[in-house]
Amino acid sequence: MRVIGGKYKRFPLEALKGVTSRPTTDKIKETMFNIIGPLEGTGLDLFAGSGALGIEGLSRGLEHVIFVDGSFQAVQIIKKNTSKLDEQVEVYKNDYKRALKALVKRDIQFDMIFLDPPYDKGIIDDALPFIRENKLLKTNGRIMIECEKHEVIDTLDYEVLKHENYGITKLILLRGIS
Repeated sequence: MRVIGGKYKRFPLEALKGVTSRPTTDKIKETMFNIIGPLEGTGLDLFAGSGALGIEGLSRGLEHVIFVDGSFQAVQIIKKNTSKLDEQVEVYKNDYKRALKALVKRDIQFDMIFLDPPYDKGIIDDALPFIRENKLLKTNGRIMIECEKHEVIDTLDYEVLKHENYGITKLILLRGIS
């Protein structure tokens, strides 16, 4: 695995060992970031795994990213993968619900949120309303979702900027409705 574009292009990334993680392929990651376009500000990589999406975001313009994953092994890999970066990062081991509640208490808003949770668990439909209701997304902030192609995602409270299927994967780029 590696960073595919921007400031850290070709920077090697370690991946989690085993089958508990599903790293985003380079092809999907390239498509995802072509859809997203230019980045700036603060990002959240909520189901971070190896941290590849958040690191790619830093490489392409984000100044600060918070990485969250519930796995101790994932957090160790993220810390290793981000140790040589210039930008500010925060890495937390926490489940997504507790992490989102903690971010609300810190009064943080994000320009970009990456949601790539385990497929077919309904997690996205749980996280999106919470993000909206608690104003975790800045005005004109965006959310990039990677999910299984057949998952039905409730995007009612968001503007769908792009919706594409790639093999078994679906990418959805959302913007909050003010």
